[in-house]
Amino acid sequence: MNFSKKNHEHRNNNKNVVSKKLRVTITIMTMAFISLTAMSCRDTKKEEVDDSMHSEMPEEGHHDDSMMDHDSSMIDHDNMDTSDNMMDSNAQNSDAKQVLADYMTLKDALVADNKDEAAKAGKKLESTLNGFNVSSYTAEQQKELKDIIVDAKEHAEHISKNEMKHQREHFKTLSKDIMDMVAITGTETTLYQQFCPMYDGGSAWLSMSKEIKNPYYGSKMLNCGKVQKEIN
Repeated sequence: MNFSKKNHEHRNNNKNVVSKKLRVTITIMTMAFISLTAMSCRDTKKEEVDDSMHSEMPEEGHHDDSMMDHDSSMIDHDNMDTSDNMMDSNAQNSDAKQVLADYMTLKDALVADNKDEAAKAGKKLESTLNGFNVSSYTAEQQKELKDIIVDAKEHAEHISKNEMKHQREHFKTLSKDIMDMVAITGTETTLYQQFCPMYDGGSAWLSMSKEIKNPYYGSKMLNCGKVQKEIN
């Protein structure tokens, strides 16, 4: 009986050991399963986030058409503004240059004592002044230019209709008008303000050459005068 009892207790102990090992094994397996499940969930969420971010970001080489349209419209608008400004500037320069060209033609005709050519040049200058576009200047400059143009047109008209003596008289005041105009419009060509001390108490004119050729006396005193200043 004692042997049987001991044998029975030994088997029970073995069962307890096996049972305890089994519980430990099950517990480990359960924890491992839970851990794997949690990791799987985290990976799944990470993939979902990555997919979401990927879907929101444009593919390489692909651009948002709406943004491109907006940017291109802004570029086109800027180009149009620039183009408009350039057109205004070109119109301004063209008018100012043409006035100077007509004035120089008139000056050369007076230097050559050619009344008829001076009259034609005066009429051409009057027409150019009529078409002078002042819109690209400031309000104050526009007012000054309009006053100058009105006066210059009057003298150009008189030059187109009178004899040499009166042509030269009006050319003196006309020259002052053109100098005032150049002070506002500027010049792309170097100009020389020249001066004759003998004509009408002293009279100035503009030339594109340093060489003195007097429009007030012509061949009588062709080289009478001096350069007062250079205008750039």
